Amino acid sequence: MRMNLKRSVGILAIAVGISVGSAEVQALAAPFFQSQAPDYSKNKTYQQGMREGKDDQAHNRDHSKKRHFKKDEDQQAYEAGYQKGHGN
Repeated sequence: MRMNLKRSVGILAIAVGISVGSAEVQALAAPFFQSQAPDYSKNKTYQQGMREGKDDQAHNRDHSKKRHFKKDEDQQAYEAGYQKGHGN
């Protein structure tokens, strides 16, 4: 019985240590992932999205043109520009 109690306490201590350690790693890594937003300001699809977003905002429309681009990066740039131009 005494042997099982020591083993249980040891396993519990290891589990607590692992969970605390992983929480610290996530807390330290979070700022690095948040600050790496891409700069699309010179991307032509971003600028197109910005123009269309401003136009839709001026005419009280909600994403009137659904654009689809072949490259994911272009699609993301367009959507980022549209959201910024529309005021979101």
